[in-house]
Amino acid sequence: MAMADQPPNFAPTAVSNLDEELIASPCISICTVDRELGMCIGCLRTLKEIGSWRVMTLAEKKVVVEACAERAKTIPRRGRDRAPLLASD
Repeated sequence: MAMADQPPNFAPTAVSNLDEELIASPCISICTVDRELGMCIGCLRTLKEIGSWRVMTLAEKKVVVEACAERAKTIPRRGRDRAPLLASD
């Protein structure tokens, strides 16, 4: 869509700020909750983190992504068959 075709209230985001405004969800499409741990066995987010993702601020999302990375150091991510997922090199 050309700029002239944009609605009058359209304000494009500067490309340099795009990475700062978007954080990808840590979801890896396993979407299976371990009831004992209270978190997804794929992305290692808690049910509260999963449910709140769409309304979280950028800072809150960063905290969740960092928490998932920390959890992955001690809790293996697993697939739907509950077997540990192999780390990719």
